[in-house]
Amino acid sequence: MGIQRIESVTYGIDDLGECVRFFEDFGLLLVERTADHAVFATLTGQTLHLDTAPGPFLPPPVESGPTLREVVWGVDTQEELDRLVGAVAREHAVRESADGVHHTVDLSGFGVGLTLARPTAVAVEPRPANTLGTVGRWNQALEPIGRARPLRMCHVALNILKEGREEAVAFYTGLLGFRPTDVVEPMGVFMRAPGDDDQHTMLLCHRPDRAGVNHVAYEVPGFDDVIEGGNHMIERGWREARRLGRHTVGSNVFRFLHAPCGGRVEYAADMDRVDDTYETRVHATTPPHHIWALRTNRDQDAPAS
Repeated sequence: MGIQRIESVTYGIDDLGECVRFFEDFGLLLVERTADHAVFATLTGQTLHLDTAPGPFLPPPVESGPTLREVVWGVDTQEELDRLVGAVAREHAVRESADGVHHTVDLSGFGVGLTLARPTAVAVEPRPANTLGTVGRWNQALEPIGRARPLRMCHVALNILKEGREEAVAFYTGLLGFRPTDVVEPMGVFMRAPGDDDQHTMLLCHRPDRAGVNHVAYEVPGFDDVIEGGNHMIERGWREARRLGRHTVGSNVFRFLHAPCGGRVEYAADMDRVDDTYETRVHATTPPHHIWALRTNRDQDAPAS
């Protein structure tokens, strides 16, 4: 089948302590820390690497300051991994590191890795909900979740240069088997990995002047986790990047935060799932960013009586 999921992401950073504090507050699990390096994990075993001195297998950063340096994709079988590595190597330099990751660089300058997927099974029990005619919770009051614990990295969004965008997209669709799900002609291309059923696993968002990281999204079990996770981050002093809302493309509930490693991170829940019968949608104009976003007039002055 091919690529199943994001296996790991690596950021080149300046302040390790600040980044570690951010992702501990965000709900990832710290599994390793040295003087210049830290590794976090999701509940399904994907890893986030934070490096103040990134290693020799990573390309130069595509933008100044802390930023994403590489995305490693997990492949389902050794046979398929060998096939993908061979296809990439016919057109691009590929180097294998001691941990079994095959490293190359995409046409925008981002590091791309291929390795065997090693998912960790996790039991997911969404909060039972009640509505007229359908009761999922009897004689049980809800308690605060308190801390969001991301299940997995579900998608990555990268900004690429508008010039050459077709070739940049073709690296992923032609060599790695990604399938476009929504092509937004003025903005970018949403794609899903062949072994994933999320509406998109990746977004390449074209910009007129620069490439850079946009965001990495982390799936949490449900709506409450998105809200409470974001509230916890705000209470810990981190800055929200977008108000709570529900996307138009993908339909997922979202909450974004600015991250000290570069770009933003997203709590996401309830994304559309699609299969191979899903036909690519082409949008001549950019759809609205969200179906809805949180609004309030609570803090406005009351009208005069």
